[in-house]
Amino acid sequence: MTETFETLRYTADVVCVWNGCVLLIERGWPPHKGQLALPGGHVDPGETSRAAAARELLEETGIRVAAEDLTLIGIYDDPERDPRGRYISVAYRIEVTDDPCAQAGDDATAVVWMPLADLPDLAFDHTAIVTDAQLRRPTTP
Repeated sequence: MTETFETLRYTADVVCVWNGCVLLIERGWPPHKGQLALPGGHVDPGETSRAAAARELLEETGIRVAAEDLTLIGIYDDPERDPRGRYISVAYRIEVTDDPCAQAGDDATAVVWMPLADLPDLAFDHTAIVTDAQLRRPTTP
């Protein structure tokens, strides 16, 4: 019997919410160059997905959050979610309260606060991640 091995890539994405809007980046690189997506990226060696999510949010948007303040949304591992190969992403949610000043950085060409009610189709499976984040958001009594 022959085993088949697959290269797996480990990533983290962030649904950052402020004032009824979600923070999106415009992708500067293929795939989906020019499309809106969630901030996120690869988990570095020795790094947790939560720490990677906070780091990627800072690198791509300039928004600084504490990793421990991120709330897990879920794990996204559909083999077809990324045209580059098998990417497994852990998605987190954070709601920021201060007036955030987001700026495009790293591989983002622009950032935009998009109203959750008017969300366009996003790159990859990010529309589903935002939907899941809204369904699983914490409620206040």
